[in-house]
Amino acid sequence: MKPCLKVICAVSLGFAATVAHADSTLYVGGYGGSMEKLFKEKLIPRFEKQEPGVKVLYVAGNSTDILAKLQAQKGHQELSVAIIDDGPMFQAVGQGLCAPLEQAGAIKDVYPLARMPGDRSIGVGVLATGLAYNKEVFAKHGWAPPTSWQDLADPKYRQKVVIPPISNGYGLLTLLMMARLNGGGESNIEPGFQVMTKKVAPNVLTWEPSPGKMAQMLQTGDAALAVWGNGRVQDVINQGAPVGFVYPKEGAVALMSAACPVAGAPQPQAAQHFVQFLVSPDAQTLLAQDAGFGPVNKTVKLPAAVSAKVVSGPDKVNALIAPDYNVINAKRAEWTSRWDRSVER
Repeated sequence: MKPCLKVICAVSLGFAATVAHADSTLYVGGYGGSMEKLFKEKLIPRFEKQEPGVKVLYVAGNSTDILAKLQAQKGHQELSVAIIDDGPMFQAVGQGLCAPLEQAGAIKDVYPLARMPGDRSIGVGVLATGLAYNKEVFAKHGWAPPTSWQDLADPKYRQKVVIPPISNGYGLLTLLMMARLNGGGESNIEPGFQVMTKKVAPNVLTWEPSPGKMAQMLQTGDAALAVWGNGRVQDVINQGAPVGFVYPKEGAVALMSAACPVAGAPQPQAAQHFVQFLVSPDAQTLLAQDAGFGPVNKTVKLPAAVSAKVVSGPDKVNALIAPDYNVINAKRAEWTSRWDRSVER
């Protein structure tokens, strides 16, 4: 094993002492927090029952750290399965870090939206990026609920809008939608920057990266209107806050969690089976119930109470907007630099 590089230490902690992989051990890298708990307590035990002799060890880390680990260990991989956000996953696939995905098991049942280019990765859960608003603040001012991305530019919301920064992802998607709705898009981001700088930024109270602070600001009403994911907003609603989530009329933006078998890693067959398991109806139902992920498997039937809280069913899934991350990732550094200079000042 190579010495721990600074950028990947957070991911490596916990299993760096294990130099060699046992033949029966499958290392899976994925999200921490409540997702780590779901995998360790429910998903992994179910997979191990159907794959006798395979032991799964879960390594928690954020998407950028896991991608950095795959990049640093190319040719000498430790992780056999990576579960990360769709933007970083497009980078992983483009850099040859993911192995070809066997078209077997439940993979045949996923929506087209969840199929990544080149069949080297697959979406395992979908979230919608849209608008969140505090119902009490809106009622107090006599405002109708928001319906459009264009509402972010309405001057009546001056200093009442909260959007995460471009580095968070939600800010990036807001920029993209402002470009799309004003004559541009991924390949012509200029209209987006014009609207963000001149119309949206004056309404923004803060560009907040912390999910905890975002939740608090929505609860207290300091944020009357925000850009956030439906899963995050549902967590705030579950705490009793007077908050609602809106799928904008122009479309909410898909935010996908994706998995891939890692190229050149140990346990290649078990890795394929684990990815297939993640899109099975059993795993998809757990991911919806416990993590708020919308199912990517079109055969999944959720209880009505769960279905109402997630992106569920062909109508909602097919209405989502899928960003072109091949274009976005090539321009991300340039856009971030310009955002820091002109939008978030």
